[in-house]
Amino acid sequence: MTRDNFSVRPMNRSEVDLAITWAAAEGWNPGNYDAQSFYQTDKNGFLLGELNDEPVGCISAVAYDQHFGFLGFYIVKPEFRGQGLGMKIWKTAMAYLATDRNIGLDGVIAQQDNYKKSGFQIAYNHIRYEGVGGGVMPPGIVELRTVPFEELLAYDRQLFPSRRSLFLRHWIEQPGSAALGVLKDGYLVGYGVIRSAHTGFRIGPLFANDQKIAKALFQALLAQNPDVPVFIDVPDANLQAIALVQHYGWQPVFQTARMYTKGMPSLPINCVFGVTSLELG
Repeated sequence: MTRDNFSVRPMNRSEVDLAITWAAAEGWNPGNYDAQSFYQTDKNGFLLGELNDEPVGCISAVAYDQHFGFLGFYIVKPEFRGQGLGMKIWKTAMAYLATDRNIGLDGVIAQQDNYKKSGFQIAYNHIRYEGVGGGVMPPGIVELRTVPFEELLAYDRQLFPSRRSLFLRHWIEQPGSAALGVLKDGYLVGYGVIRSAHTGFRIGPLFANDQKIAKALFQALLAQNPDVPVFIDVPDANLQAIALVQHYGWQPVFQTARMYTKGMPSLPINCVFGVTSLELG
């Protein structure tokens, strides 16, 4: 085979399912219905590398707006690694997002030095914790669909670098998921989503104004799915978030570094108890 027959092009919707399958093979445990939510966010931002018309690699380069983008799904099939194909995919993604955006990603340990060569710097780490679902639903929890969407969007924007209305509309309505919130004086002060994954369930995001609210949401999300494995990716920059999962005896199983090209966005990380996803931020 020759690399002259290698090309990179945008994926169609069904090809995003292939990226999800590859991510599962890497042990990243994507959600069963993530593809639809992801693709709707930026239909031009999912790229497929083909060698002699065979899909061999992929990346997502989601442009949320003119100021912020996020990279994920950077995968080359094992038998095609070491040929420079991944770098061609990478350069296409970086060119799509352009240099004037702050670009984020979650880098596995083995790739962090390579990302630094492309201008990314570590802001903090995400630690994936594993536990078991179950328990009792605490009082004061509402279903997120009863909250006006604009209010959800406004709250989410305080904790994410850009408005992500297309993404959130799909994310909170995934099949096999639960999206819950807490109101105080009629205003949203925290919300969380739990969704089915290749293995068990994933929590993300878990946003809350304080640890007490986060704990109530955490308990409520766990109560949705008793006796199954549940995972959450926690920023180690939020010590209260680490303390929360450790209080329940959860164990760390995986780690990535959250990295940015233009520095960590000015957001209240103490309110982020679980990141939405490692693929889209």
